[in-house]
Amino acid sequence: MFSSIRATTSNYLSKGSSLSVEHASSKYLISLDKTFTCGFYTFNATTNAYYFSIWYTNSKERTLVWVANPGKPVNGRGSRLSLWKDGGLVLTDFDDSNVWETNTFSTTVDRVVLHDSGNLVLMDFSGKTLWQSFDYPTDTLLPNQNFTKNQKLISRISPQLLTPGYFSFFFDSDNVLKMVYDGSEFSSLYWPNPNNDVFANGRTSYNSRRVAVLDDKGVFVSSDYLHINTSDMGDLGVKRRLTMDYDGNLRIYSLNNLSGLWTITWLAMSQQCGVHGLCGRNGICTYTPTPKCACPPYYEPFDSTDWSKGCKPKFKMTCSNSRFVEMPKVDYYGFDLNYTTNITFEHCRNLCSGDCRCQAFKHALRSAIWSCYLKGDLYNGYMSNENLFLKIPTSAHTSDSKIILNVSRLGCGIGDSEIVPLPRTYNDAFSRRFKWVYVYSFGGAIGAIEAIIFVASWFFVFKKNRISASLAEGYRTICSQFRSFSYSELKRATGNFKQVLGEGGSGTVYKGTLADEREVAVKKLENIGQGEEEFWAEVSTFGRINHMNLARIWGFCSEGKHRLLVYEYVENGSLDNHLFLSANKTAVLKWETRFKIALGTAKGLAYLHHECLEWVIHCDVKPENILLDSDFEPKISDFGLSKLCQQDDSLGEEEIKEFTSYVRLAKAKMQDEDDSWMTDFVDPRLDGDFKQNQAAIMIEIGILCMEDDRNKRPTMEAVVLVLSNCEADVSFMHSPSNDS
Repeated sequence: MFSSIRATTSNYLSKGSSLSVEHASSKYLISLDKTFTCGFYTFNATTNAYYFSIWYTNSKERTLVWVANPGKPVNGRGSRLSLWKDGGLVLTDFDDSNVWETNTFSTTVDRVVLHDSGNLVLMDFSGKTLWQSFDYPTDTLLPNQNFTKNQKLISRISPQLLTPGYFSFFFDSDNVLKMVYDGSEFSSLYWPNPNNDVFANGRTSYNSRRVAVLDDKGVFVSSDYLHINTSDMGDLGVKRRLTMDYDGNLRIYSLNNLSGLWTITWLAMSQQCGVHGLCGRNGICTYTPTPKCACPPYYEPFDSTDWSKGCKPKFKMTCSNSRFVEMPKVDYYGFDLNYTTNITFEHCRNLCSGDCRCQAFKHALRSAIWSCYLKGDLYNGYMSNENLFLKIPTSAHTSDSKIILNVSRLGCGIGDSEIVPLPRTYNDAFSRRFKWVYVYSFGGAIGAIEAIIFVASWFFVFKKNRISASLAEGYRTICSQFRSFSYSELKRATGNFKQVLGEGGSGTVYKGTLADEREVAVKKLENIGQGEEEFWAEVSTFGRINHMNLARIWGFCSEGKHRLLVYEYVENGSLDNHLFLSANKTAVLKWETRFKIALGTAKGLAYLHHECLEWVIHCDVKPENILLDSDFEPKISDFGLSKLCQQDDSLGEEEIKEFTSYVRLAKAKMQDEDDSWMTDFVDPRLDGDFKQNQAAIMIEIGILCMEDDRNKRPTMEAVVLVLSNCEADVSFMHSPSNDS
């Protein structure tokens, strides 16, 4: 149906043609003046999450200005953008499902063109515009792009996740441009100043046109009388953009053509703590001197990875037996239960004590009259000139009274501590070099469970020398759609399930050869509680997952009582065979290979947790479930089976005691001043040939993953960042025998 893939890039795509995510020669459209590029974009080449986007060609980090599918990334294999002959511009995933389309239908369609302005335009033969990206902005407005009613700039959720976030910029129903935080628990207007009326903010609501534009000279004008001049106003040759950033601030940036970096030339909020929702429920935004999130006394972070979730109390509040803690120079915006004037401090306090809804009160002087404000919810905390009195139960422990600000920072070696920062601006991110702030767990137990099981399994398997059968010869990959197999097909493929490759809690694995000569590993699942439809729904999500560090699932069987999965066959078998079966010293995995396997495993888990098309928790990471290809690149298998199989993977009491003792020993050893302690935790078969800094950081990560407090455990995303930072380390430790 389509013409052959074009061999060179241009600024247009003709009717009946397509752009493929896999072919470099047909991935992009480039504007004639080379300012903008349009095509498939990924933040990490090792993942399969791709977005059809437009970006500034010469910006250092491919600054995206428009995205067709911000919340629905497509697969890195088989996805394409096609201009159909019926006029539709359609983005399809690897399985040919429609992810995004223009909803245009015209037989007169001619081509889609990327203009020098950054506007992607679908045109007919006469040059008439049938559809344009300028009408559907995401988080960025480009020069000469009209911004009108029914349009919004919506922030990303984070710098490298394009899922729509909580902050938006738009024309409200009163015809005034505003910025609003719209989270899961509350919504709040924070710009322009919500304490002022329209006219006090220098705006008007009497113009119903609702249109605004940023021009080539760096001037932004709006029908509500908003007028902005950038600091470099008048320079016609400057490339600019107005972006609703992920931290809730609206900024205009100018591009330095030499460095490829962006400079902020205007921002809406000079005080970042004026942005609502940054620190979540009960959280306080403070300056030390840069903006930070903090928890009030007797509270702790709910999830330090995502401060929008705020802080949770360390106590259980009751309606009676309460007391108050003074919080100097702190206030929370909005959510007042009531406002009472001409009242004493004691009366105000008693009002809060007697109201079960009241969480705090403020007694303040207003126009020479003392007023009382009762707070029903604590959102948008900030530093104030007045004091707030926080309600807590009389039973709350004094040890919980400190304001929580400090967390760990982890680098290639032992880190120090620093205060939790608010999200950085994009400009800040450009200047960051090899400094990774150690973030905490996403969803608490998710990353922790993976890391704990991995380390625990590694330790116990090593101690007990549990052995699985080795996998044999290599295979050749032939692309195929994820499909349903009949039981008879798999029975023939495995020779009536003759050759066992391994056994585990979720079932037995057999070697097989399909009719198309692909070698596969067929797993017979046990203890499956789902019916056929439920099983198909769960397994079909696995078929859409594709990452170089995850074992590919080719298909499944759900027939009668039979439930089977068909995996790619991986040449070098499972990791446990190489760690614990290798009697031949020359076959011992070298340090570089071990580090490569650890980093690849972390990348695979980080993908499952944060990047893949469906969120998947593994819950059974161990050396037996880490397969190695011909280049010893790790591939995690059995992901997603925790949803399907009902099994008990808990450790016995004696194993827990032994493991706890091992962790305690490791912590004690890490306090030694010299580095000789590391040799006690590294495979002696390496004869001391390992990289000292890499070993130290891997041991430290393992210890942190076993913290009792889930908020102190790292996410796999954080582990990937730390290990990647250490990947280029060249400092080897050698045993004395090798130094001679």
